[in-house]
Amino acid sequence: MTNYDSLRFKTEFPMRCGSRALAEGGRRSFLQGLSFFAVAALGLAWAVPPASAAEKIRFAVGPFQPTPGDTKKAYEPFFQYVAGKLGMDYDLVVTNDWAGIATALANGQADVAWMGPWGYVLANNEGGAQAIATVKYDGKPTYHAIIVAKPDLKIEKFPADAKGMSISFADVGSTSGWLIPTYWFKTQGIDPKTFFRYRDGAAHPANEMAVASGQVDLATDYDRNLNSMIERDLIKRDAVKVVWTSEPLPNDPLVVRKDFDPNTMKRLQEIVLAITEEQAKSMMPLHYTGWVAATHDSYKLIEGAGVAVGKLSAKTN
Repeated sequence: MTNYDSLRFKTEFPMRCGSRALAEGGRRSFLQGLSFFAVAALGLAWAVPPASAAEKIRFAVGPFQPTPGDTKKAYEPFFQYVAGKLGMDYDLVVTNDWAGIATALANGQADVAWMGPWGYVLANNEGGAQAIATVKYDGKPTYHAIIVAKPDLKIEKFPADAKGMSISFADVGSTSGWLIPTYWFKTQGIDPKTFFRYRDGAAHPANEMAVASGQVDLATDYDRNLNSMIERDLIKRDAVKVVWTSEPLPNDPLVVRKDFDPNTMKRLQEIVLAITEEQAKSMMPLHYTGWVAATHDSYKLIEGAGVAVGKLSAKTN
């Protein structure tokens, strides 16, 4: 069960030709230092000289599934396809922490990442990473943050009727699980840390399970994850109820690190934009239907929320 009182960095390093050992870091703030999942342990694996950059591409993906193994199984076919079209070998790192990918890109320890929107904005702010595409889900490049509650709670007016209840936010690198609800509460003049019995640091699937099992009254999530968990029978449809939904948010971006080879970046973008809905069914998780082109401006809404909650400084031209 996820420890809600701490952020844990867990990694799984599935390789095309085998598996490397897991490396686990301790507590980290998403803006502290430039360490990534026990850098010393990764040094030998990722400290490749510039001459090797064209021979192997280093992918990273965030915690979209309940476990790193689940995420690898669901997302590696996509990365394998992309690497094959590029004519390159690849490494893939899977993590259950969102903010760590931003650090990996900033440090040059990952070349390309499929990550959450807020993690991308952090990666852009910290290290100049750039979005090149936004994933489509059921044909749409947007999704919603949600807050779920135990179905038997009497909440007719949210958040007023939920004051004093227990709530679990996701980790501070999550768009829908931390940034957007934090921003929305701020617009309502509410500090969730004092309005609720608050804790954060959980993975999205763990948040849903915590509500469904009665460990907490409320939890943050996003609609895609809730629907996916219901479809896979990880929770029952009536195990939780949605009490708040955000405005539409841009879906997950595909991101390249700063100074990534421009020609490879262009080719990478062409490859993912050319993926058809039929192809997506064979190489991407359920409901993903392809990609649309993106730039940093596609994520200005997320950046603005980060500035509003005090996690980013406003950029001046």
